[in-house]
Amino acid sequence: MPYPDLLAIAKDAAKQAGAVILDIYDSGDFTEYSKDDASPVTSADYKANEIITALLEQQTPDIPIMSEESEHLCLADRQAWPRYWLIDPIDGTQEFIARSGDFAVNIALIENNQPVIGVIYWPAGESLYYASKGAGAFKSSAIGEQQIQVKAFDDPENDPVVIAISRRQKRENVLKRLDQNRTYQTLPAGSCSLKACFIAEGKADFFMRLGITGEWDTGASQCIVSEAGGLIRSVDFEPMSYNERESLENPNFVILGDQAVDWEELVNYYVEEC
Repeated sequence: MPYPDLLAIAKDAAKQAGAVILDIYDSGDFTEYSKDDASPVTSADYKANEIITALLEQQTPDIPIMSEESEHLCLADRQAWPRYWLIDPIDGTQEFIARSGDFAVNIALIENNQPVIGVIYWPAGESLYYASKGAGAFKSSAIGEQQIQVKAFDDPENDPVVIAISRRQKRENVLKRLDQNRTYQTLPAGSCSLKACFIAEGKADFFMRLGITGEWDTGASQCIVSEAGGLIRSVDFEPMSYNERESLENPNFVILGDQAVDWEELVNYYVEEC
């Protein structure tokens, strides 16, 4: 099945799940649980997972599915997959519980250990971000559909850099870790995937994640950001890869906008300060 058809299926799955999630969110009728690692999960996560996996299994029965909220096979059982769906039914469960609205549905298609399709649906923002390899990145919202690109810097060495930060981070704590030889602004946002989308559409330029995340947190984002002209790398500037390790945890990573900027210098400074 060609990428455009697979992309259409992923978009439909994300929107169907997002509609149900938003209904649950608006009603407030959900149950909160705690996983073995103490991270939160809700009945809305599980319901969204059911909707997405059922649709994908029906439409693409030959493509395996890996979801944050499903049982994970060992590497020996999945390493031979040439392609598979990678899902985070609700990226930003804490934001869902906190009622910030900053949560999203993530669906990626991974092929040969790299994302080739990415779909991120922001239900509360009524916005769908999507991309497929070699075809560009797009945003669909109430005002229509448009191709998106990272913000281009007129002066890459001196223009202000917009840092995407967590709503729970203190702005001053972030700024004090940055090289003060240039100007920074901050953009508070919720889930990792929404921060990636804001970089892809030029609202922000830089985001660093230090801490535990899973491959489902970055698969869709990586495709969208890359097709928009940006980049996702580990903080050591190594490429991100998928389904190559027993563990499904990501390394610490950065999401970067305009590649004319010397991001490596900024990242190294930030990491040293942390």
